[in-house]
Amino acid sequence: MASAAPRPKSRDLGAALTGLVLGGSTLFLLMLTIVWLTNRHFEGKKASEAAATAPAAAAPPTTH
Repeated sequence: MASAAPRPKSRDLGAALTGLVLGGSTLFLLMLTIVWLTNRHFEGKKASEAAATAPAAAAPPTTH
């Protein structure tokens, strides 16, 4: 009976590091995009609220 030689342990460190870097970069860009879009959304809301209240605040009080 012939026994098979044991296989050497395969260490694919390059693929693991590539996956780690690409995965981390993708998550970072995804989070950056979400923050950018959220800030842009609320900037627009703040500007529209300021424009809606500006004419009332800009009117001079009448003194009689």
